[in-house]
Amino acid sequence: MAVTVLKPAQATEAQAQADTADGVRILLAQVAQGGEAAARDLARRLDGWGGPIVMDEDTVQSAIATVPQSLRDDIAYAHDNIRRFAEAQRATCTDMQTDLRPGLTAGQRYIPLGAAGAYVPGGRYAHIASALMTITTAKVAGVAHVTAASPPRAGQGIPPAILYAMHLAGADHILALGGVQAVAAMTQGLFGARPADIIVGPGNQYVAEAKRQLFGPVGIDMFAGPTDSMVLADASADAKLVAWDLVGQAEHGANSPVWLVTTCASLAQAVMARVPACLAQLPEPNRLAATTAWHDLAEVILCDTAEEMAQVADRTGPEHLHVQAQDLGWWLGRLRAYGSLFLGAETTVAFGDKAAGPNHVLPTSGAARYTGGLSVHKFLKCVTWQQVTAQALPDLARVTANISRTEGMEGHARSADIRLDKFCPMTRLAVTRKG
Repeated sequence: MAVTVLKPAQATEAQAQADTADGVRILLAQVAQGGEAAARDLARRLDGWGGPIVMDEDTVQSAIATVPQSLRDDIAYAHDNIRRFAEAQRATCTDMQTDLRPGLTAGQRYIPLGAAGAYVPGGRYAHIASALMTITTAKVAGVAHVTAASPPRAGQGIPPAILYAMHLAGADHILALGGVQAVAAMTQGLFGARPADIIVGPGNQYVAEAKRQLFGPVGIDMFAGPTDSMVLADASADAKLVAWDLVGQAEHGANSPVWLVTTCASLAQAVMARVPACLAQLPEPNRLAATTAWHDLAEVILCDTAEEMAQVADRTGPEHLHVQAQDLGWWLGRLRAYGSLFLGAETTVAFGDKAAGPNHVLPTSGAARYTGGLSVHKFLKCVTWQQVTAQALPDLARVTANISRTEGMEGHARSADIRLDKFCPMTRLAVTRKG
C-alpha cells in the first residue's frame, strides 16, 4: 500500500495574518469609537461609496425591477431548494423531556436567536447564492430579525440581483456596507439595525478576521479561510468532468487549493493534461486566479486502494468532497471529515455552491475534521431545564452534598442540605439521627 504525490503543491498558502489582524483591530476600534460616522467614512475610503447606507423599500423595489424575470425565476428555484432543506433540518430539532427518576424531570428546548447579521460578499463576484444561504436559513430557524450587508459598488450600490436575493430570502434590514465596517455595524446595531447575536457568511480575510476578533460578545458561524475542494476518483471517472470540477473550484481565488486523489494513474495523467486547456477557456481575471491556484496549491495524489483514498480525505478534511467512483454507498458510510459531500459524477460542487439546497457556508482549512457547516442549528440555542419534586429530592440532595463536600465546596453542600430541611424535614431528621 502506498500514497504517491504525482503533482505536489508548489507553494503553501501564505497570508500576512499578523498584518491583517492589526489592520482589522484598528478599523474595529475606529467604528467602536466613531459609530456610524466612522463606518460611513470607511465606506467612502474603502468601497468608494458615498450613497445611502440603509436600503429602503423603494430602493430595493427599484433595483428588483431591473432584474430579468428569467434570473428572478432561477433565484427563486435556488431559494426554494435552500428553504426546503433548512425546513427539513429544523424539523429534526425538537424539544423533549424525560423522567430520569421518579420526581426528577429534565428536558431541552430549542430557542431561536433574536437577531442575526448576514454578510454577503461582493468584490469580483456578485454572490447571489450567499444571500440565499445565510438569510433563508436564519429565517427558517426562527430568527426574529436579520440584517444583511453587502459591499456597494462605486456608482451602483449593491448589485440588483443580490438585493433581490436578500429580499426574497427575508432580510429585515439591508445595509450597503462591506468589509470590517459592515461586520462592526451589524454587531453594534448601527444604522437602525438590531445588534446581532451572531454574524454569519463568508468573506475575505479581513471579514474573517473581524468576525474572529468580535467572537465572544457576538457569535459567529465559523472562522473561514479560502475555499477548497477535493475529488476522489477511480478508473470509472471521466477525466473531462474531473478536470473542470477542479478548475471550477480553483476559480474562487489564487489561494484556493484543490486536490485529486485517485487509484487510477491513467486518469491522473489525463486530468493533469486537460487542466491547462480548461484554464485557458476562463475569462480574466478568473483565469489568472485559477491558474495560480492550480500551479501553486493543487495536488494530485495516487493511492493503491479506496481505503487509502478515504484516509487521505479524512486527514485533509476538505470543505467540499466530491466522490466520482463506484460503490457510492460505501463512500457515504466510510468518509468522516468534510464540509459537504457530493456523491457521483452527476452532481458537482457548483450545484451545492449555488442552488441544490444544503448550505454552502462550510468549514475550510481542515476544520471539517471537527465541525460542520452553517445550518439552522447555528441560529438555535439548545438549552436544558430540570425540575425536582419531593420524591427525588432526598437522594439528589444527599449525593449533591457529599460530592460537594468532597470537592471542598461547602456552599454547594448547604444549598442542598437546606432543601431537605425545608421540603423533606422527616427525611433530614432520619439522616441526622443515622449519622
